[in-house]
Amino acid sequence: DDLDWVVRELGVVLVSEEEAARLTGVHRLEMKDFDYLALQRAFELFGVTLRPSAVAVAVFDHGAAPPDVSDRTFRFDYLEQRLRQTGRLTAFAYRAAEIPPFLTRLRAVAASGAGWPAPLVVMDTAPAAILGAGLDPVVASRPRRMMVNVGNFHALAFRLGPDSVEAVFEHHTGELTSERLEAYLVSLADGTITRDEVFADMGHGALVFDPTPLSLDEGPFGIAVTGPRRDKLARSRLRPYFAVPAGDMMSAGCFGLLLATADLIPETREAIRAAVEGRAAANAPWDVDA
Repeated sequence: DDLDWVVRELGVVLVSEEEAARLTGVHRLEMKDFDYLALQRAFELFGVTLRPSAVAVAVFDHGAAPPDVSDRTFRFDYLEQRLRQTGRLTAFAYRAAEIPPFLTRLRAVAASGAGWPAPLVVMDTAPAAILGAGLDPVVASRPRRMMVNVGNFHALAFRLGPDSVEAVFEHHTGELTSERLEAYLVSLADGTITRDEVFADMGHGALVFDPTPLSLDEGPFGIAVTGPRRDKLARSRLRPYFAVPAGDMMSAGCFGLLLATADLIPETREAIRAAVEGRAAANAPWDVDA
């Protein structure tokens, strides 16, 4: 988001649209997170015509921090503000017209589909994965639970209660050993974790909204885990359970997007409910948003 930095540190030459149009002998590449028209053409090659009632996309958006503000502080301030407003994981999902200006990557996704064929919902990846993983019947059976998304670059954990998010923690996956991640999850569970200690360790931070400790020794599992780098907790002493909503860990984020879409676009709710109930186990509540 800092174009001066891009020029100074990467040696990139920035030109105006008019200057770019006059350049010759160059390759022109258009880069975007999501290309609906390309996907539509790909499906058409297999005889499938897309007629969506809604489009839902998740990307990780750090947010564009002001020049004098730490991007880690800015990101976590945003997490706190959204959770204090609603206490729900769907707080990190937006309809296209409602995306805050500082969430530049989400706004870029919305801008990438001129003439969207249906309403668009965009969402942060980690909350989407956590939300979808909650459809696993083993996870859903525990009213209070610890859920962890170990992403490629960020590890995000939520302590969830029956009605709201009780605590949250975010760090950089590459900065964490398995043992350090375990220690943070234990202190998140018992409510002793602090934002300052996580920030001082090069993480984003932590917040405890409900100080009531969560026992990781009770119930069918200690922590529920998803994410591409979940192997960090494969041999954990915290009795990890690797969530598989509808039998597929890789679909957790997609299920989370469906639940968020049902929350934001009421006219899709019944169709999504029928689809989710058809794929999730019969004893898993479909609307598990906390």
